[in-house]
Amino acid sequence: MRIEDYQHWARRAVDWTADYLRGLRARPVRPDIAPGSVAARLPAAPPEEPEPLETIFADFEAIVPDAMTHWQHPRFFAYFPANAHRASMLAEHLVAGMAAQCMLWQTSPAATEIEGRMVEWLAAALGLPRGWSGLIQDSASTATLCAILTMRERALDWAGNRQGLSGAPRLRIYASAQNHSSVDKACWIAGIGQENLVRIPTRPDFGMDPAALERAIAADLAAGHLPAGVVAVTGGTAIGACDPVAEIAAVARRHGLYLHLDAAWAGAAMICPEFRPLWAGVEEVDSLVVNPHKWLGANFDCSVQFLKDPAAQIRTLALRPDYLQTLGRSEIVNYSEWTVPLGRRFRALKLWFLLRAEGLSGLRRMIRDHVRWARMARDLIAADPAFEIATEPTLALFTFRLRAGDAATRALIEAVNAGGRAFLTQTMHEGRFVIRMTVGTIDCTEADVRAACDAIIAAARAPG
Repeated sequence: MRIEDYQHWARRAVDWTADYLRGLRARPVRPDIAPGSVAARLPAAPPEEPEPLETIFADFEAIVPDAMTHWQHPRFFAYFPANAHRASMLAEHLVAGMAAQCMLWQTSPAATEIEGRMVEWLAAALGLPRGWSGLIQDSASTATLCAILTMRERALDWAGNRQGLSGAPRLRIYASAQNHSSVDKACWIAGIGQENLVRIPTRPDFGMDPAALERAIAADLAAGHLPAGVVAVTGGTAIGACDPVAEIAAVARRHGLYLHLDAAWAGAAMICPEFRPLWAGVEEVDSLVVNPHKWLGANFDCSVQFLKDPAAQIRTLALRPDYLQTLGRSEIVNYSEWTVPLGRRFRALKLWFLLRAEGLSGLRRMIRDHVRWARMARDLIAADPAFEIATEPTLALFTFRLRAGDAATRALIEAVNAGGRAFLTQTMHEGRFVIRMTVGTIDCTEADVRAACDAIIAAARAPG
């Protein structure tokens, strides 16, 4: 493709994207299609000869949009948001054009240094202590894996990477049932094993019970096991549970354990000072993850891991063969040494564009609106006697169910999602099937939230 052709089709792509975003409200949030229907429209083999861009673009328009779940739809209330602010989208286009591999400072000086400054900006915006550092990961799952690998090496006095785990003491990681499944997977990948992830009971507010944590650690020490670390959560995925961070940190300190805090979704709200009591004690954790690609508006992927002191993680993960040396530069930062992958994207540019285009004031206004509208939605649904609120709102997330039971609640969410006016997801809570509703897309309005509540109540009242 000639550069002139690229210019033409890039403009066409931007025009298409703008029209797509303008028209999202008219689309169903989730497509009503059968599995395999998209693949059936694609040839079984690649073309031998080049095809014109006109044909390729026409096929895109005919096949792709109507077969997508529209994550930027203003009535997307499922999972957590994965927002794409327009300024972030522009930055991603520039990143694609430069196509840099940002594994080292020398392969990407601007990318490396902007990343460091963006971590500092976001730390200040969240009210974190001065002096913390960190990096931009692809997802919270990778940040959590890095933290658990660091827990492993630290507990084994840095011998695990050299010697493996054969013959090592039985390592133990502690978390509550409200933690994300990425903690389980990190224990698998780190060689610690599912059976050594100890699930700590929760208190009535569904936050981890620090006394139960203390007892579990004592029991493991008595059994000859080796406690390695604790993973706490602020804003758990299922119902938004928040652990008592300060109390858990006190237990971790007494036993010399590394503490990681998963605030992937809820951490974004901490740019608003009034929400910071939800993670009181955050200054005591060793590692913290917040996803700007959820609630702040940075395109996926953009997950920031903050570190009180990066030395332990770098010692765990840094590997510098001769061919990755930067000759004549021994004191530079190479973020690939702080994480698992060697290859890295220029993720910091979209955060730089986003924070400047919106300012903290604009982002705070958006988050406060979402929290207010979620509480409004809770009240609208609770006012109908057919419903009960299963868990009260944590920030912009709450859960509800039909009093008629699990089967009726399951049928309700299927009807709402099939109708296309809103998209919700579900979870199990205290043995019951409940519906999650989380408000968070950039273009969502109060009217969209009211429309979703109308659709939910209408579906519950529909005959059959």
